[in-house]
Amino acid sequence: MKNSKKWIAAAALLSLTMSAPCAAAEAGPERLPAAEVTVFAAKSLNSVLEDLIIKYNETQPDIKVTGSYDSSGTLMTQIEEGAPCDVFFSAAQKQMNELEEKGFLVEGTRHDVVNNQVCVVTYDGSGTEVTGLKDLGKAKSIALADGSVPVGKYTREALVAAGLLEGTEDNSAITSAEISEALGGVEINECANVGAVAAAVSEDSNEVGTVYYSDTYGYEDRLQILEQISYDLTGNVIYPAAQIVNAEADEAEAAAAADFVNFLISDEAKAIFESCHFDTNVGETAEEAPESADSAAE
Repeated sequence: MKNSKKWIAAAALLSLTMSAPCAAAEAGPERLPAAEVTVFAAKSLNSVLEDLIIKYNETQPDIKVTGSYDSSGTLMTQIEEGAPCDVFFSAAQKQMNELEEKGFLVEGTRHDVVNNQVCVVTYDGSGTEVTGLKDLGKAKSIALADGSVPVGKYTREALVAAGLLEGTEDNSAITSAEISEALGGVEINECANVGAVAAAVSEDSNEVGTVYYSDTYGYEDRLQILEQISYDLTGNVIYPAAQIVNAEADEAEAAAAADFVNFLISDEAKAIFESCHFDTNVGETAEEAPESADSAAE
């Protein structure tokens, strides 16, 4: 009887020991103490970042994450001037590179999070003869971002790479009039940003235009994608994120900021980015676009 009791006790102890790791694995991420995190993010990230914050708060309900959205260049300047910021999520490498060179990034926290892709789009039911980049000249009118805007720069790079436009030392300086002439005199509506291009085409003001794939999110019932232009023609549109050195942040805030940056590269975050038409395969794309393509206008 004594041996039987010893065996039962040993079996119970073994059961507890074996189940402990499983219980720990099922517990999920450690819940962080209450803190507030300010994320400076490119305006093209507005919608997707709000979805990401909701997902993040499912496991970290005590962390209040607030997004502040503007052009990457404007946000970079604000950080340099001392604006309280915990995380910077840029639409281009240029601004992140500059902050890193000046010591504003917390070492080891920088990650390339997503890529984007330029698309030729038309409005639903347009009946356009255009099939993509190669026959843009068939359009009655084109909405095209200015060359100082990233998507306008990348479009010019693609036109040059495809042999439809003669390249220059700085392709972003190619004017809309020069593009019109190269495409046979097509009317071009020069737009101040990619949002204006999407609006012009979706509202039937212009027959076709070039936008980022992510900018078609929410326009599925109004925009038709004619072509997703290869990275080989445009180069990459990398969005990096990093924790920012914030002298005003306490220990809890700094830990929460680091945790949120890590969340941005998690599988859960990737699923949300992909649902909003961002490309998360940042390590499997073509060479990065020339630095001149990076602009504060995104």
